[in-house]
Amino acid sequence: MEKLVPSAAVAEAFESLAADVAGAGVTVGKMFGTTSLMVGSKAVGCLHGDGVAFKLGRESAAHAEALALPGAELFDPSGMGRPFRDWVVVPLASAAQWPQLADSALAALKS
Repeated sequence: MEKLVPSAAVAEAFESLAADVAGAGVTVGKMFGTTSLMVGSKAVGCLHGDGVAFKLGRESAAHAEALALPGAELFDPSGMGRPFRDWVVVPLASAAQWPQLADSALAALKS
């Protein structure tokens, strides 16, 4: 399995995101072998290389919008061409979108 180590800038931006969503019952934990945004035992987002993967639901408008961002791609935690189709990795260049995507991931979890 490919191990993608996030840069310091991504780790810092992720910490800021985690603080932003903490009021919504999100905690930081481990899933997929990396630091993740958790609601109970379910991950709604996680660090992946120089981006954050969000579980948005493959049929959602948020999923399509996230995939349209420059450099965004389906989340493939194993790196073996088996992506999780409900998840999208959004790079640091689009970090301004992360809070909105985290909100969308939380909404998808509740639906």
